[in-house]
Amino acid sequence: MSFSNCLLVMAGGALGTLARYLVSTWALPVSSELPWGTIIINISGSLLIGFFGTLTLAGGRYPASESLRLFVMIGLCGGYTTFSSFSLQTLDLLRAGGFGRAALNIGLSVLLCVGAVAFGHIVAAQINGGATQVAQSMIEEEA
Repeated sequence: MSFSNCLLVMAGGALGTLARYLVSTWALPVSSELPWGTIIINISGSLLIGFFGTLTLAGGRYPASESLRLFVMIGLCGGYTTFSSFSLQTLDLLRAGGFGRAALNIGLSVLLCVGAVAFGHIVAAQINGGATQVAQSMIEEEA
């Protein structure tokens, strides 16, 4: 762990957090029944980490430096995705008696996010010569 990598992760996190705020604000008008901003953020963040992680593997066609991968996968995606917000909003739905909406929120978020990671991986694997992995180091899976 170097100081420059820490700064890159921090900068990526700041950009990811700003992007999360902008998407959440954009989605507010349609988020009265379900937290669509959070759902959209988690799906698009899952798509991004699956696509970028696979596309930029060291042995692939479009390798990226470990620093760039840390910036995007840990910093940007970590600041952008919102599992803590998802958890809080799900709890609020449950506490308000919206058990069906809470279950829908959980199902949509989990299934669509895992699907988005898989889709991003599949698309990038085709571009990147059939890559079979997404993360190339354990720290990248911590985003």
